[in-house]
Amino acid sequence: MAGFDKVVYSYEAAMEGLKDGDTIIAGGFGLCGIPEGLIKQIKHMQTKDLTVVSNNCGVDDFGLGILLQDKQIKKVVASYVGENALFEQQLLSGEIDVELTPQGTLAEKMRAGGAGIPAFYTATGYGTPVAQGKDVKEFNGRPYILEESITGEFAIVKAWKADRFGNLVFRHTAMNFNPMAATAGKITVAEVEEIVEPGELEPSQIHTPGIFVNRVIKGSFEKRIERVTTRD
Repeated sequence: MAGFDKVVYSYEAAMEGLKDGDTIIAGGFGLCGIPEGLIKQIKHMQTKDLTVVSNNCGVDDFGLGILLQDKQIKKVVASYVGENALFEQQLLSGEIDVELTPQGTLAEKMRAGGAGIPAFYTATGYGTPVAQGKDVKEFNGRPYILEESITGEFAIVKAWKADRFGNLVFRHTAMNFNPMAATAGKITVAEVEEIVEPGELEPSQIHTPGIFVNRVIKGSFEKRIERVTTRD
C-alpha cells in the first residue's frame, strides 16, 4: 500500500505543476480554515494570470490577498469582496475580473463540479444581475437560472487531520467551503494540522475520502482573526 501514501514534505512538492493561467479552487471563509502555507507558496512561485475561486479574497496582507499584491490573479470568482481594500481597489479599477456569485450557489458549483455534474438550476439570483445571460426555466411555476459547475487545475484546502492515504477531517468552521473545494480540483492539496497513520481516523468521521486528495502536507498556522471584537 506504499503507493497510496499522499504525504509530501515541502511546499515546493505540494504545489508542483502549478502554472500560469491555472484555475485554483481555495477552501476557507474569510481567514477561517484557509491553507495559509499553500497560499504563501503560490506567492513565492510568482505564478501569474490565475483564476481564483473562493468565498472571498482574504485581507490585504494575509490569505489570498497576498496574491493581489504582485497582481498574480487575473480573475476572482467569489461571493463577496470582504475586508480586502486592495481587492476592492483592483475590482473598481478593472485590473482584475470579478465574478460575484451567491454564496450557496458558489458552494454548489464546487460540489457539482466534483460530482461530475456540468450544470444545475437554482432560483437564487433570478431577477438580479446574477441571472443576466443565463438560461431560465420554470419548475412547478417558479423560475430558475442555469448555473455551470466549477472545476480547476488545483484545489487547495485546509483540514484538521489527515491520514497518509489522504482521508480528511475538517473541524468546526473549516467545514465551510473546504469539503466541496477538495472534490473539484484535478490536483487537490490538503494542508493539515496533524497527520496520523491509516486506521487511526474513525471511518464515520471522515469528511473527504482520500480518493479526492493527491497530496497532504503538515502545516503550521497563524490562524489570524479577520476582525477582533472585544467588550468595552
